[in-house]
Amino acid sequence: MTPPDLPQILAAASLVIFSAALSRLLRLGFGRSLVISALRMVLQLILLAFVLGWLFRTDHVLVTLAAMVAMAGFAGAEVVARQEQPPGRLWTGLVGVSAMLTAGLVVTLPALLILNGAAEWWHPRIALPVFGMVAGSAMTGVSLALDTFAQGVLRDARAIEAQLALGATRNEALRPLVRQAVTRGMMPTINAMAAIGLVTIPGMMTGQLLAGAEVFGAARLQMFLMFLLAGATGLGTLGATHAMAHRVTDARHRLRLERLTVRK
Repeated sequence: MTPPDLPQILAAASLVIFSAALSRLLRLGFGRSLVISALRMVLQLILLAFVLGWLFRTDHVLVTLAAMVAMAGFAGAEVVARQEQPPGRLWTGLVGVSAMLTAGLVVTLPALLILNGAAEWWHPRIALPVFGMVAGSAMTGVSLALDTFAQGVLRDARAIEAQLALGATRNEALRPLVRQAVTRGMMPTINAMAAIGLVTIPGMMTGQLLAGAEVFGAARLQMFLMFLLAGATGLGTLGATHAMAHRVTDARHRLRLERLTVRK
């Protein structure tokens, strides 16, 4: 399959314009956001193509690792942006970056060694797309888990403080919220795995099929990738949620609600 040319892309973009026009006509209110998101997507993809082209030409392990750190930094910023009650923007950003880097590298590096071998595990053409997918999945899980946990703490503050007053430790008092937050953070990954093959054909497998790869080979690669996504999301979500549980309490097992910033 050959990439579409400009007229073909414009033809596809007419669907976005049509949807935005319908939104305006029916006063649904999403047309402006749809057009802005589409324009932003185009600019980001053009910029990404330039950056990836430079990275592929550079072809150096340190540049590949620096690109991974930068991707984790952007993911951490997205985690902060998606929080309604962040326990400090800097703290949340650092936790997001740490969770992304730890989960991403712990899962991605062994996977790259398996796929590419010890000599070329860092090759940017393979390492960066795999790390991007793993970090993106972990970012969604961490964002959902932290937001769910913060909202739960504010909602159940009196019940938590009552348990602490009766002698429960902070781990015991916050355990139901931790379980709820981690479960919600894992839900998109669990749903994606449950729907694959029945409702959706995932992106990696679609790309392989469009490129002419053998069907069962594409399926095996997709299985491998989904296991990486699930592992990284689980590690990142669990680590970030436990870090936040310690952030909203102290060593004397007191709830520290003042550390949650309520956005107006």
